[in-house]
Amino acid sequence: MIFRILIVMCISLSLDAYANYKNSNGEELNKSFRELLQWQRNSKDPEISIIDLSDEWKNINLEEADNYFIWIGHSSFLIKKNGITILTDPIFSERASPFKNIGPKRLIPPAIYLKDIPNIDYVTISHNHYDHLDIDSLVKISNHYPDVIFLVPAGDLKLLERKKIENAYQFNWWESYETKDVTFTFTPVQHWSKRGLFDRNKSLWGGWYMKFNDYSLYHAGDTGYSNDFIDTKNRLGSPKYAFIPIGAYDPEWFMQNSHVNPEDAVKIMLDLESEYSFGMHWGTFVLTDEDTLEPPKRLKKAAINSNNVKFQSIKPGQVIKFK
Repeated sequence: MIFRILIVMCISLSLDAYANYKNSNGEELNKSFRELLQWQRNSKDPEISIIDLSDEWKNINLEEADNYFIWIGHSSFLIKKNGITILTDPIFSERASPFKNIGPKRLIPPAIYLKDIPNIDYVTISHNHYDHLDIDSLVKISNHYPDVIFLVPAGDLKLLERKKIENAYQFNWWESYETKDVTFTFTPVQHWSKRGLFDRNKSLWGGWYMKFNDYSLYHAGDTGYSNDFIDTKNRLGSPKYAFIPIGAYDPEWFMQNSHVNPEDAVKIMLDLESEYSFGMHWGTFVLTDEDTLEPPKRLKKAAINSNNVKFQSIKPGQVIKFK
């Protein structure tokens, strides 16, 4: 428990007098030390389960096959679309932590390891929390795939430059990286950033909207529920596929502004008017108090209660073909 408190203090509390970035509503997300202690005093031990992994990805040639995606775990997806390979928020490390021996440890291994991925064209990063910006993984990716392009939020480029990672670009909301085949646009979500004691909200956070010639994909990163998804749809159009977080929400009085529950995840899907959505940000690390298997159970009910929208959770390693 003491290690958990130390980690949460490191990522939640701020010694900064001023922050650079706020959410689109003009507000920052801050929790007091008293609220943190209240959570820890009333914290329950969640029922931990090890979710099943699929080895379906071994049945295809990852280099020759096209138009598929695979959930690696947490918020990491391997996406192959129109010959372009994208890796989202890659974390292959054993812990999501600034420390080697303490901090949230993986419940499951990555469904696919870096050595199994033949090529990566783009890496997108949603924000700088350790379970999303894993610098050790980015260094390995950069070394193994020298031509890969890294797209990161404004304020995070320096983290990559310190590690001599090249081909990296940073973005404010609504800024884009454009090629003839795909356009990546960084979009607002409701969250915050921090990696140490003095850098709260010194870098931005957001989702990535990926517009291809035929249709678009959207990765929401980490977020609480907000009007940002209606704005994204109105400005960029409805993505056909959306990857939306469904875990790390309990206790909701503490987490709801920065982490949606499954019911709010369905609301995001409806706001985006995406045709298909897939849950992420659950089952890989124990970050909050809900049981491991609660998010997909609540998601299934929420989808049924919303006219059976096509929003599902899948197994890490399962291959989903784009339609």
